[in-house]
Amino acid sequence: MERCRVTVRRWKPDAPGGLAVADLPPDVAAALGGLKQRRVTGTIGGAPFTSSVMPGGGGVLCLSVSKAMLKAARAEVGDGVDIEVGLA
Repeated sequence: MERCRVTVRRWKPDAPGGLAVADLPPDVAAALGGLKQRRVTGTIGGAPFTSSVMPGGGGVLCLSVSKAMLKAARAEVGDGVDIEVGLA
């Protein structure tokens, strides 16, 4: 499992109700196999999750963050959260 602190953001800032993501640091992306879509598990704000990572453009790997994940982590878009993530 890889650990880091990330900020949750909207995939498309002009779509306030749209998909939320967190950009993973390059070392975490590399540990997960690079810029490839994959299923992952871990914790966000201490709450367990299963989700996926996907290329976000510009050499960034993004973690898809659901509303349920945000609620469980007691977080909102724009918040910084601690995550632990690994391949499912």
